[in-house]
Amino acid sequence: MNAHPKWSPAGTRSAAEIAAIMDFRAKRAIDHVTALAWGKTPRLCPICGYRGMFSPVRHKPEIWCPSCDSRPRHRQLKLWMDREMVLPEGAKVLHFAAEPWVRGWFEERGADYVTADLNDKFELQLDIEAMDLPDASYDLVMANHVLEHVDDARALAEMFRILKPGGQAVITVPMIEGWDVTHEDPTLKTEEELRLHYGDPTHLRFYGRDVRDRIRAPGFELHEFVAVEPDVSTHALHRGERIFVGMKPGPKGADNG
Repeated sequence: MNAHPKWSPAGTRSAAEIAAIMDFRAKRAIDHVTALAWGKTPRLCPICGYRGMFSPVRHKPEIWCPSCDSRPRHRQLKLWMDREMVLPEGAKVLHFAAEPWVRGWFEERGADYVTADLNDKFELQLDIEAMDLPDASYDLVMANHVLEHVDDARALAEMFRILKPGGQAVITVPMIEGWDVTHEDPTLKTEEELRLHYGDPTHLRFYGRDVRDRIRAPGFELHEFVAVEPDVSTHALHRGERIFVGMKPGPKGADNG
């Protein structure tokens, strides 16, 4: 690595010097990412059991399991499912935009598990904003990184409607805990604008702390599972990432666990 060149004082640099600085720093960034690309610390995947180096995804080092393709939110979900999920016998489970590994976990526990989305890659073709399903027909609904793509108020109301009393909605979204309010601007239309503001041109918002109010709005009681140490370093999770579990209240006087 070359030593840092001596630049002119800040605010006095010429266009040529600025171009040279851009080139210097870009090369340093590339060298840094290259050094991280093969991983520096062995991690453990709770989904497939692989232990070793994780690969990068674009600018994010050590987050992709090279054995099963899991990402941090998938591994965190597996930890929560193993530690905290409680299912009634023969539970009916509806999973939107489902990750393939989840089916086996539920079916091993006797659940009636079905996948859903708008496209025909899944078992049920359903619009999460207007599901053609009876009221109180499922024990659990999962929507991992789905709500940012849709009208979340309608989707959450529908999830609440189709859940049985005592049922659970398992939700993850991209969010910034330091933001009081979700960033949502309907005037943003172009792919470039959406990517700049939300990180993805298919997203409609980037959530802040008020995501909790949105989840509670249909009537859910809210629980959270947070990525903390030692799970973060052991399983390559995103620090502070949260799984939100919306519980539909059961009959009055019932113990919903």
